[in-house]
Amino acid sequence: MRNITTLLLMLLVSPLLWANTLDDIRFAELPGERFEVRMGFSGAPPEPQGYTIEQPARIVLDFPDVDSALTQRRFPLSFDNSDSAMVLTSEGRTRLILNLNELTGYDTRVEGNQYIVEVGASRGGYVEAPAAQAVPVRQTRQAERQAPAQRGPAITNIDFRRGEAGEGRVIIQLSQPNVSVDMDETGEGVRLNFNDVHLPQELRRRLDVVDFATPVSLIAATHDSRGATLNIRASGDYDYLAYQTDNEYVLSVKPLSEREREEREEMFAYTGERLSLNFQDIEVRAVLQLIADFTELNLVASDTVSGRITLRLENVPWDQALDLVLRTKGLDKRVVGNVMMVAPAAEIAERERQELTTRRQLEELAPLRTEYIRVRYANARELFELFRGRSGGQQAGGAGGAGGGQRGGSLSTGSVLSERGSAVVDERTNSIILTDTAERIENFRRMVDQIDIPIRQVMIEARVVIANTDFRREMGIRWGGVGYRQTGGSLVEVAGSTAGLDSNPGSPFEYLTGQGAIDLNENMIVDLGVQNPAGSLALGILTDNAFLDLELSALENTGYAEIVSQPKVITGDKQRASIQSGTEVPYQEVSPAGGTTTAFKEAVLKLDVVPQITPDNRIIMDLVINQDSIGALNPQTGIPTIDVTQLETKVLVSNGQTVVLGGVFTVEQFREQNKVPILGDLPFLGRLFRQDINSQQKRELLIFITPKIMADTLTN
Repeated sequence: MRNITTLLLMLLVSPLLWANTLDDIRFAELPGERFEVRMGFSGAPPEPQGYTIEQPARIVLDFPDVDSALTQRRFPLSFDNSDSAMVLTSEGRTRLILNLNELTGYDTRVEGNQYIVEVGASRGGYVEAPAAQAVPVRQTRQAERQAPAQRGPAITNIDFRRGEAGEGRVIIQLSQPNVSVDMDETGEGVRLNFNDVHLPQELRRRLDVVDFATPVSLIAATHDSRGATLNIRASGDYDYLAYQTDNEYVLSVKPLSEREREEREEMFAYTGERLSLNFQDIEVRAVLQLIADFTELNLVASDTVSGRITLRLENVPWDQALDLVLRTKGLDKRVVGNVMMVAPAAEIAERERQELTTRRQLEELAPLRTEYIRVRYANARELFELFRGRSGGQQAGGAGGAGGGQRGGSLSTGSVLSERGSAVVDERTNSIILTDTAERIENFRRMVDQIDIPIRQVMIEARVVIANTDFRREMGIRWGGVGYRQTGGSLVEVAGSTAGLDSNPGSPFEYLTGQGAIDLNENMIVDLGVQNPAGSLALGILTDNAFLDLELSALENTGYAEIVSQPKVITGDKQRASIQSGTEVPYQEVSPAGGTTTAFKEAVLKLDVVPQITPDNRIIMDLVINQDSIGALNPQTGIPTIDVTQLETKVLVSNGQTVVLGGVFTVEQFREQNKVPILGDLPFLGRLFRQDINSQQKRELLIFITPKIMADTLTN
């Protein structure tokens, strides 16, 4: 019976001992820029202790003897005067924090197991709940301000645009240019305070600009007694700039590039999510617990972590806040995965020193093993020299084998191998014989696997194009004649030359009287005809005592030639390759002993290249290209001349892209005129006494380079 009575007493008393829990919290928007917070408890809500903060604007309510059963601690809000709320549990109490844009009044009431907070209410003092559940609640509120007069400067329009660089531009049109604007950076973006500026009712709204794909996601425009306020919510890494032109005020929020982000991280190493902490004389362990809850990290604190701290941090990264707390109390942390361990710095240093000593002792006692590491692509000797260079010391040694002719060596290093370890290279099998502990051998093997990889291959194709264009035009004339006149016993003969007056084959008199022949070439008065003409026209006039002949000749010649040389070569990354094709021209020269020897001059097409593949699959090439040809022979020395065309450059080319490295364009133009003096300068008639030659030669040289990275399947 006594046991039954005790059990009944426990059943009756135990509900009184159960802790009250916060099971639910909901937020709702009310008319008139108000909102309410409805909190559901497992029992009757206790009377909270509340206070407000002017800057930053916050409402804080502490519920004693209440534990939070909520799954989350931070609640994002989308009200005009609030953007977030937090529920924290510490030291047997639960705290509700409402983060406001502007401090305003609030009312509270109790409905059953629900505690309701109405923010932005117009009443103050004590609030009466229903008669059966009336609970007095102490509450502070700010005095209601008068609405600003609509006279003076005002905002006439708010617009948003996306810039060419992906920046978000908030454009505010003002009725007057003389406006005072305060710009502050908040935890969620940028805040613009237009002091004593009226904001019309139709512009007091929220603009969702997520679809513009800029750092800006939301623009909230509100108004109070001090003026208009624009809260611009931005995300990611960004930078902002504000400027005003007449009646237009522009805020530009642009995303940071990768380089700008790295520079900012170097200047400010803290990148955690921002939070605010305001505590007076709080335990350090409680602050660590709050930060761990905020970051969702598992916390392990040493028993020696103790003490109390007072701090007020507003909108700072959580890792900076943690660093400040640890430095203040001489603590240090280690993060392993999602577990954060906190202890005094001296304790952590001593623990790590002991771990290092233990690891070193275990390594000294670990058994040695010998393994053969086969090097597949690299040269074992070069790899051996690389590791020996890192160690800074070496041991004599060698490797023998069936061939008996390979060289060997050994190395010992504290960075790659242990103090007891050594390595020997076997050049015959291109392998390294390693003796060390199992852990060091595995580390050595991983390092070799990272270095011993196939070299990527590059095919370089060069095209040397030489184009020649020739044009020649000639016009000439030949004319001559013979004649005689006989008066009494005298005879006068006329011919083109004295040779034409003799009787071999016949004189003009003999030719015209039918007694002999005549050589027309000996009777040319003007001989300026074209050699091997393409066309000619001849005209002759014969009388009783005279003969006159005329020949017009012309030539026009056009030619085109193209010489293409296309050398190709395949080589590895950062490996020099050379290919050449041509002839060696022999010539005789005097030797130092006084005799003659045969020497040679090269006239070759040569390609010399060293490619380098960049991480973004482009190719940097050191190029030397020669296109030589045999020129004229020196008649005095008998040594041939070499016409040299050489290009030496360094160029960056994309994979498979063709680039023109150089070009030489040469034009040779000749105009020549042969004429009889004085007679050739006569107008119109001077054409019968001259020869015209017009010649033009064009030569163009172009060099094309096309590098291609060969597929890995072709090199494996």
